[in-house]
Amino acid sequence: MADQGWAMKGELVLSCNCTVFCPCVMSLGNHPPTEGYCQTWAGFRIDAGHFGEVDLSGLNLGLVMEIPGYMSRGNWTAGLFIDKRASVYAVKALTRIFTGKAGGTTSLLSILVGKFLGIEQAPITYETRDRTRIFQIPKIIDGAVTPIPGKDRDKDTVISNSEYWIAPEIIVARSDKSKMRAFGRNWNFAGRSAEICKLDWRGP
Repeated sequence: MADQGWAMKGELVLSCNCTVFCPCVMSLGNHPPTEGYCQTWAGFRIDAGHFGEVDLSGLNLGLVMEIPGYMSRGNWTAGLFIDKRASVYAVKALTRIFTGKAGGTTSLLSILVGKFLGIEQAPITYETRDRTRIFQIPKIIDGAVTPIPGKDRDKDTVISNSEYWIAPEIIVARSDKSKMRAFGRNWNFAGRSAEICKLDWRGP
């Protein structure tokens, strides 16, 4: 499955242990997380996607990561959850993409992730209720993330034209609910930093 063109579009939501909005976004990894280390989970909704001829459209994913200090220095730990509905071929494709082996947007993961905890398939849901994103993997992740309104209360607070690797436009958000239990971890980040971004990744 090497060297195949791939792309995915949709949305992602991320919840972490930073007490205020993630400084890694603004510093591009050159400032430590507010707690000195990062614990985070992210949810992905793929509206349209492919890896070569393998269709990835309609699938949801979950990613768990730990970063011991500065994001840019690596030594990350990561684990991946793939939609139970994914075919064997889609699982192989998504594994290549999220381990960085497929190149493109996620290629840096092959450099920065030092320990990969593995892959699990599970039922995964990603919903939008009003402005709140609800992301759930039964018994694993229970998350609800809401954008922080700006001066115009009808609009979100947005960082635009960023060089942040995930997306150039980031909606600043906060976790209303954020529990994660997996891979020997037990986290609760309610009230802490979160972000919402358009998913528009491709490679190689």
